[in-house]
Amino acid sequence: MGRKNRNRQRPLQYRDGRPEGKRSRDDAGWGAGYSEIIKENKLFEHYYQELKIVPEGEFEDFMGAMREPLPATIRITGYKSHAKEILHTLKEKYFKDVQDLEVDGQKIEAPQPLSWYPDELAWHTNLSRKILRKSPLLEKFHQFLVSETESGNISRQEAVSMIPPLLLKIEPHHKILDMCAAPGSKTAQLIEMLHSDMDIPFPEGFVIANDVDNKRCYLLVHQAKRLNSPCIMVVNHDASNIPRLQFDNEGKKDVLFYDRILCDVPCSGDGTLRKNIDVWKKWTTSNSLQLHGLQIRIAVRGVEQLAVGGRIVYSTCSLNPIEDEAVIAALLEKSEGALELAEASTDLPGLKYMPGITSWKVMTKEGRWYSDWSEVPTSRHTQIRPTMFPPTDPEKLANMRLERCMRILPHHQNTGGFFVAVLVKKAPMPWNRRYPKLRNKEANSSSEVVPAEELQMGECSAEVTSVDGSPTDAPVETMEGKASAEGNPSVPDTPNLPEAKKENVCGPPPPKKMKLFGFKEDPFVFLTEDDPIFHPIQAFYDLSPDFPKLNVLTRTHEGKKRHLYMVSKELRNVLLNNSERMKVINTGVKVWSRNTDGEQFGCAFRLAQEGIYTLCPYIRARIINISVEDVKVLLTQENPFLSKLGDIAHNQAKKLEMGSIVLRYLPDPKDPDSPQCPIDLCGWRGKTSIRAFVTRNECLHYLRMVGVEVFRDKQGKRDDSPAEPQEGKTEDADTEVLCQEGDLPERDGTETAQNSSESKTNGTEPGGST
Repeated sequence: MGRKNRNRQRPLQYRDGRPEGKRSRDDAGWGAGYSEIIKENKLFEHYYQELKIVPEGEFEDFMGAMREPLPATIRITGYKSHAKEILHTLKEKYFKDVQDLEVDGQKIEAPQPLSWYPDELAWHTNLSRKILRKSPLLEKFHQFLVSETESGNISRQEAVSMIPPLLLKIEPHHKILDMCAAPGSKTAQLIEMLHSDMDIPFPEGFVIANDVDNKRCYLLVHQAKRLNSPCIMVVNHDASNIPRLQFDNEGKKDVLFYDRILCDVPCSGDGTLRKNIDVWKKWTTSNSLQLHGLQIRIAVRGVEQLAVGGRIVYSTCSLNPIEDEAVIAALLEKSEGALELAEASTDLPGLKYMPGITSWKVMTKEGRWYSDWSEVPTSRHTQIRPTMFPPTDPEKLANMRLERCMRILPHHQNTGGFFVAVLVKKAPMPWNRRYPKLRNKEANSSSEVVPAEELQMGECSAEVTSVDGSPTDAPVETMEGKASAEGNPSVPDTPNLPEAKKENVCGPPPPKKMKLFGFKEDPFVFLTEDDPIFHPIQAFYDLSPDFPKLNVLTRTHEGKKRHLYMVSKELRNVLLNNSERMKVINTGVKVWSRNTDGEQFGCAFRLAQEGIYTLCPYIRARIINISVEDVKVLLTQENPFLSKLGDIAHNQAKKLEMGSIVLRYLPDPKDPDSPQCPIDLCGWRGKTSIRAFVTRNECLHYLRMVGVEVFRDKQGKRDDSPAEPQEGKTEDADTEVLCQEGDLPERDGTETAQNSSESKTNGTEPGGST
């Protein structure tokens, strides 16, 4: 064996438009720090001119767009009613201010909605960070974007990256797998769609977001946590080998098949030239050739886990057919009719795209072209595979309908380059239909009939071939009939299946212990219905009888439970039945946190703002109904006296004992100027005062919703100059806004401040007011 070349460079892999292992630059969209890079690559131009993916006569426009900075795009996230309020604020306040503005003699172009994104919830703008800092009005807009992004209400996301989740057509009951999820912008879209109805705290569906990179998983957790959903689980696995999960179905273990799968694979990223400027000098065809096999393995593993009738969206930020149509063609050929390309052109009216191509060639990094596999010399067989070429049978090629794929070109709608294809599963994959002969006999003799899609077992074979056509000396996970390399049997534990060790019976090898990498996670421990922790909570908050106690979990086996989390019933099922076969990074939303010496207030656990919308449907006590003016008072004053509240809220508060409370605002349809969405805030009722526990950015968010303008200058000081009296003041009370750096009291999530005040025994509430 030869020595490994440790200095050999791996091909750059891009996911969600970012190179893996590299930190993103805030100014990358406008070319900051890349002035020395010349935006020229003759090989790139020659390659795509030869492939003819760009319509005739448009290639110069295509290259011109590639050299221009990419417009910034934002997407309004969150759930529907709150999203509409943010959109209203953006359109009526910030966009109007920007519309007639001039900076350095240049008129500023107002942000425009993406024509194809539903409900005007996505916008693009050419405003750079440099311009944003030159005008106080634009600086306000910038602070608004930063604050709302931190609180999870706005997401800065490339326009083309928003397309795949929309094409999945998510419903609240769908079980969804995001195979290569980090950094998580698409995952956030999936969660939002799952919670399209805010009145349902626990949708039947869930999202399992996976990533192979342990560190990127925590970035994914950060993105997902902003949406505070009990229906998201982040796992850490190789997507091409992601374990097959099981769930309990009325006492019987079944295989978990997903209704929707997002397969946004690692790619060469040449569609991101506008924001990843270093791709200009690093681009070569060898990147695509090296990634092609991995992309097929991930896609095959995805379709194996897709339920019959389900949809899978395959996408890349590459324009190269080797990574795009070639992968789709290989999938369709392997499926033998089980998969079908769906017509998605009508799903996003207004989106301009080019149909998929049916003819392409393969080029080496030296510039040599091959039109067919038969032309490839033997010495090149390890780099170039048969699946990289289009099918040679014209009838088979026509039946694939590759023109239903969608390629987005940068010059058509001022975006990045992108490729997306929607596949529908019509039947089990062919390697799922074959039964081992001996097992067939036993299954047939049994009174129970086991569906082919549930068995997931193939025939024993001495020779295995990988999906891209290359021979391999070990079973591969991409062939569903083989056992998982991660040590997870591909079959459910059914009484009809004989032991694998019996003589003359084909079965999976014994499971291996799963190798774990990265940080060791705390356990996920579900509480029982009779856990003593529930009684004081049930009594204090008067939880409704249908409260799902079994869905509550903690992260410790021993000692005091500091936080309690909740997951949906379906995710609980998945967690309990797969603890040994998957590495869970994070799941659940925090609903209660322990108070230090909190028993003196009747309950050791206070409400957590993260899980307030999950818990509220079950809480029947400790609720104070507040008005818009009450919201202003609670969020602009640290510990207002009860008398500062309106009459209704004041009377309700006086009847409550000290302790954790829910502050609830309900919209008034007769007052269109007030927020038209419900607002629930965690709070604390003290002896004579009251307080809201909200994070700083959420505080700013809710203040904007009720019409209070908050703006800090570059030194972090509040600007309350007479020329603009609304800044730093309430509109009608001249009350100072406390939401500024250093002034805002530490709120939910800052244990030190709470514990120091909660440990007082003189009857003060957290915050120290008496």
